[in-house]
Amino acid sequence: MNDQPDATAAPAAPAPMTPAEAYGAGLAERLGGTAVVEFDTVRISVDRERWVETIRRARDEEGLTFFSWLTGIDWSREVEVGDTVESPDDLEERFEVVCRLSSIANADAAHFVTVLPKDDPVVDSITGVFGGAEWHEREAHDMFGIDFAGNPNLVPIYLPDAFIGHPLLKSYPLLAREVKPWPGDVDVEDMPEADEEAGA
Repeated sequence: MNDQPDATAAPAAPAPMTPAEAYGAGLAERLGGTAVVEFDTVRISVDRERWVETIRRARDEEGLTFFSWLTGIDWSREVEVGDTVESPDDLEERFEVVCRLSSIANADAAHFVTVLPKDDPVVDSITGVFGGAEWHEREAHDMFGIDFAGNPNLVPIYLPDAFIGHPLLKSYPLLAREVKPWPGDVDVEDMPEADEEAGA
């Protein structure tokens, strides 16, 4: 009996796309950018030069008229808080700005992402498309130092005027962690053995 694979057999068909993958692929094709789907969440990456245009087209052409939130992410090799990066040499240091838009008519939704270099963390404001983005951009400016060109009120929203630094940067030292190492030393006694409990 021959256990060798049949060289003439047709290659296996690719697995069918999930509804989220199909939606993400179509959205990326129509708006430009690239789509990644993880945990049924569509993530569309776009160049920062097309950030406002893409958000506007997603609203006007794709029916994603509900602005949920906008935030930043600091991808950094230098980590003062939390776990160190597993492979720091492989990490591209950058900021990401993430905005979630969704439909109010159906379940369509996507995260739109743009990358900003650490030495030039500037992107155009989307307040002209969604006025409610103003304080989200102010928060990201406060916490990460990201500038949103054209935001009419880019002033501190949480931090006092004299505050120095941006607390959500991975490199920002927290006094609480200087006093108590992350995630904090906890003295917990071992659970009693089962035979000890039986003999009690």
